[in-house]
Amino acid sequence: MPPTDHPAPEYVVIADADGLREASALLAAGNGPVAVDVERASGFRYSQRAYLIQVFRRGAGFFLFDPPPIGDFAPLQAAIGDVEWVLHAASQDLPSLRELALEPPSIFDTELAARLLGHERVGLGAVVEDTLGITLAKAHSAADWSTRPLPQSWLEYAALDVEHLIDVRDVLAAELAEQSKTALAAEEFEAVRTRLPRPVREDPWRRLSGLHTVRGRRSLAVARALWIAREEYAKAEDVSPGRLVPDRSLIAAVLADPASRQELAQLKDFTGRASRSQLDRWWAAIESGRATTDLPSERGAGGDTLPPPRAWADRNPEADARLKAARIAVEARAAEMHMPTENLLTPDLLRRVAWAPPSDGSANSIGEALAGLGARPWQIEETSQRIADAFVESLQVAPAAPEDDS
Repeated sequence: MPPTDHPAPEYVVIADADGLREASALLAAGNGPVAVDVERASGFRYSQRAYLIQVFRRGAGFFLFDPPPIGDFAPLQAAIGDVEWVLHAASQDLPSLRELALEPPSIFDTELAARLLGHERVGLGAVVEDTLGITLAKAHSAADWSTRPLPQSWLEYAALDVEHLIDVRDVLAAELAEQSKTALAAEEFEAVRTRLPRPVREDPWRRLSGLHTVRGRRSLAVARALWIAREEYAKAEDVSPGRLVPDRSLIAAVLADPASRQELAQLKDFTGRASRSQLDRWWAAIESGRATTDLPSERGAGGDTLPPPRAWADRNPEADARLKAARIAVEARAAEMHMPTENLLTPDLLRRVAWAPPSDGSANSIGEALAGLGARPWQIEETSQRIADAFVESLQVAPAAPEDDS
């Protein structure tokens, strides 16, 4: 009998302007929303640039684009820039798309929709399986997508990421309508689409893993200098900093306090692909940290960071009582709405309004405070009165302030 197996399809990556224009024309002639996905090389490269873009539209099919050689994606933006884009975990992909001037006019985020609907699993593979009954292999999700040429098995994985996404969107949209969540989902999608980039951290070097073991301002200055040296080299080489020298090795060098370049080279815990090849760079950083007069503080700038909730009972018992009462109320409402509490209202917003509530404590004032912190109208409608009521109830259980014996 002749074989019944069909040969595996050959996946072609579009890597030039002519191919982009032809694909864009086909996509423009398609119908309905477009599914878009991005593959980066996180953990391998310094940048978060896109190394593969996948696009699917009914009536047109799917296309795989290689961003670095193409460069200008204006034809694709013109082709799909007036229809809804469907993405999974859009907040991860939108920054990379914007680097290429690819801007959606509106989005449908299948991961966020699944959260709002109360799905227990919200990864792409799980959502596809739950909605369509199709199992996706996720073997290459952590691959180095800057690899060239890309293996066919990786391209198949990438194509499947968008091939079913429109069907998933339709199922989830129907579920949102059934649960009367279409409008609130639209608010959440728009909030993701228009969210501004996070401001640059004032002291990003303080995120070094293990920095809490470093004592003394001079040693912190050395840690800072090593971090800056690694960051500059990683950016120049477009390599993930941790692949050059991991955090634990930088901290080991600080704690060992080597007396010479040779001692640094002999330090067994100072490892990584660039730990020896760039030894002059690291030793120069250590010397710079030791010589600087600009010593960092033992603790980072507080900014508007609140104390950890575990410390509230001692530092602000009334706020602690408010937070505990309001948390119960918000969690109860989230359970009623079949969604995670953090999607109804993020813990940070609740903590901030509990720490410094409006003076009159009314639902309207609490709603205004939440709006100022970035809460969406639907979140305010669902939580402000419940928070106000919880704050009033907390007065009944809040510990009395100690009497002044003076």
